[in-house]
Amino acid sequence: MKGFINGKPGDSVMLMGNEAIARGALEAGVTVAAAYPGTPSSEILENLSKAAGKIDGLIVEWSANEKVAMEVAAAGSFAGLRSMTSMKQCGINVAADFLTHLSYSGTRGGMVMVSCDDPGGLSSINEEESRAYAQHTEIPLLEPSDVQEAKDMMKYAFELSEHIHNIVMIRSLTRLSHASGPVTLGEILDAGKNAEFKFDGPPLDPDTGIITTVPMVLKHSQMQQKLEKAVEWFEQSPFNAYEGPAAPELLIVTSSVCYLYSKEALHQLELSDRVGILKLGTTWPLPPKLIEKYLRMSDRILVVEETLPLMEEGLKVLAMELAPDIGIKRFHGKRDNLLPSVGELNPSIVARGLAKIMEMAYELESPDAYVAQAQKVATEKLPVRDLVFCPGCPHRASLWSLRHALKLDGRDGFGVADIGCYIMDILPGNYGTCKSIHCMGSGIGVASGFSKLSKFGMKQPVVTTCGDSTFFHSALPGLANAIHHNANLTMLVLDNSGTAMTGFQPHPGLNKDAEGEMAIPIDIESVCRAMGARVEICDPFDVARTQQIMLDMIDGTDGVNVLILKQICALSPEKKAEKKNMMQVNEEACLGDACGCSRLCTRMFRCPALIWDLEKEKARVDEGNCIGCGVCASVCPQNAIRVKEEV
Repeated sequence: MKGFINGKPGDSVMLMGNEAIARGALEAGVTVAAAYPGTPSSEILENLSKAAGKIDGLIVEWSANEKVAMEVAAAGSFAGLRSMTSMKQCGINVAADFLTHLSYSGTRGGMVMVSCDDPGGLSSINEEESRAYAQHTEIPLLEPSDVQEAKDMMKYAFELSEHIHNIVMIRSLTRLSHASGPVTLGEILDAGKNAEFKFDGPPLDPDTGIITTVPMVLKHSQMQQKLEKAVEWFEQSPFNAYEGPAAPELLIVTSSVCYLYSKEALHQLELSDRVGILKLGTTWPLPPKLIEKYLRMSDRILVVEETLPLMEEGLKVLAMELAPDIGIKRFHGKRDNLLPSVGELNPSIVARGLAKIMEMAYELESPDAYVAQAQKVATEKLPVRDLVFCPGCPHRASLWSLRHALKLDGRDGFGVADIGCYIMDILPGNYGTCKSIHCMGSGIGVASGFSKLSKFGMKQPVVTTCGDSTFFHSALPGLANAIHHNANLTMLVLDNSGTAMTGFQPHPGLNKDAEGEMAIPIDIESVCRAMGARVEICDPFDVARTQQIMLDMIDGTDGVNVLILKQICALSPEKKAEKKNMMQVNEEACLGDACGCSRLCTRMFRCPALIWDLEKEKARVDEGNCIGCGVCASVCPQNAIRVKEEV
């Protein structure tokens, strides 16, 4: 962090990819930055928010959702300032409605959108391909290949945006956003501009007229002219480069971190003198003159990209158009199944595909004896560790209560969830109350739909869960719809006082903003009551009361019920400094397997702080993990788990 803000021009510092992107924005003179947190993009605004306290003239905001973030950033651009927004791949779906209009209306001050994709779904519920949005909205797309380029490309993107008067998209990936590398710093640029929104000029003047998408046909034509101007820049872009022999047997065309995978694959196979690499940093639209120059070099082309074959398809279109001049080319990649279109790539995957084309044998190098032995032990002897909720997680308590309430109700009820830590409920080792999970805000909408099916004989009660940040992000429209249409459902708002899954960023329900300044908190209970829902608030650690309220709400037939389960996340900075009374198992009271509970505490409740002692054949509390929430005491049928002083 010290180097990120205080490093001097020319200094070489180690930065994470997202830090480099943030530093690049500062060096470009960004003034307005807005985002909604989402891994792997969160650290971009996190770092800018820390810089806001040290750099004058910087506005940083965690917005309610990605669409709002893009709109806030756009206002800065409309007023002549450089602005940016960042989000993960799923977030572009939320922002897409405004993006499709913004690309028509255009921008003034440079505006950059950074999308951080997650091939392999390492921290996501999908591995959606965001590059298609650049094609869909007809805006330029850039892809850095390493941490240095991630910084340098930001300034280039702002300059390009101002050159064409439109938003520019930069796509990062998890392996770049969360990788670290040496970065040579430039000077942080003082934006030095006053904000002014001009609107008294001719209607179609991009600098002084009104900003709108109409007349639509003319605006669409202008948008395509802007793309043509971007292509002219791309033909001379410093981020496109070739390395390899003058007449390669095979040409690899690649971008982003796949460039590094390709280089490593060539090194493994010792093919650097036979195979060339064309690295593209400007991947949409493809620069046709540059592409023609390098396609002439070889009759065989391997396209290496993540995740879908978008660049491959674009290259094939250009190759077909150029065929009379450059001849017929044979392409390899995802379309011929040489490389997978699912999951991440890596050097070994690329090397296997490359070896197949070059008709070479390829096997992974055998690890040395120590590594081989370690792998054998890990495979055969280490216990399988399921993904479970953290010790003291309020979601565990909430979903444990929901599981029991649905069983006691006896009508085969089920849960419908949004995205958050609570989606782990569907994994082995958790409680399985959630039977349908899609995107943020979808739980209440799907639950509302289920609740209307009683006329077709559906009697199952439906319960939807969302977090407090998700409530403000996208659950409010669904809640309004459910109340307006008299849906019969129960909504659980799991309020753990922050956007916990991505790093405890603030949301509109809290009294702090991205810069740590006081903000006006919006009370979830008051909002729900004002909308017409029946509302109750409970501490999920009070298991008996929570289950009783859930039963009453599930059994009810009086519209939308909202239960706010309010307990701060055990890992939040505030909570980690707090430690309640520790729990302990009374060995005399614990009957072990003789209890008949089937080890309810360790096999079903499964808090990581509860351990089965193989020697004593009794449950035990791991005091290093226990945070003293006390929920486990309500689980044990023998009352053997108690506060430590009471044992």
